[in-house]
Amino acid sequence: MKPQYTILIQWSTEDQKYIVCLPEFGPYAHTHGDTYGDAVKNGEEVLELLIEDYQAQGKPLPEPITANVAFQFV
Repeated sequence: MKPQYTILIQWSTEDQKYIVCLPEFGPYAHTHGDTYGDAVKNGEEVLELLIEDYQAQGKPLPEPITANVAFQFV
């Protein structure tokens, strides 16, 4: 079974775009999108590339944090 990783999406009023973060892969694992749909698509593509890169290097994949963390959007 494939691990379920977190994709966080937030609107940036400063940049006027959606910022996408992949927290399990560190602070530099991010992308963006001009629309919410683009942000989701770009986040999924970056996640797939990160997983492929980890596997190609023989590195263990990060542990998903979603099982132990609750997110609240306000």
